[in-house]
Amino acid sequence: MTPTVTNLVIDCADPGALAAFWGELLDLKVASREDDWIDLEGLGSGGPVLSFQRVPEGKAVKNRLHLDLGVPDIRAAGERARRLGARPAGEPLGDPARPFQVWHDPEGNEFCFVTHEDGPQDG
Repeated sequence: MTPTVTNLVIDCADPGALAAFWGELLDLKVASREDDWIDLEGLGSGGPVLSFQRVPEGKAVKNRLHLDLGVPDIRAAGERARRLGARPAGEPLGDPARPFQVWHDPEGNEFCFVTHEDGPQDG
């Protein structure tokens, strides 16, 4: 039997605030809510659910897992993320024709905008 990835869980201090940020950034609605846990809608058709779990400790070091978000224009995507509460970790990197940029969500979790000519894929 092969396991299936059902959830990508982000530990956080404030599940409501972080789910609101990621929901707005990825255009996903809240699917379920408990006191210490929030699920957004699935990522793509049949994809895993992005979940937010309240934990007592704060983020201390670099994530061991992060999301790469494919967009046609990392600068435009970054400005939108900044308006939602994210902050860049540095300047764009990589091939100037297909750069990527590391960002921090409102609680400091890293994610990247990566150049993807057609933007994110549905399905």
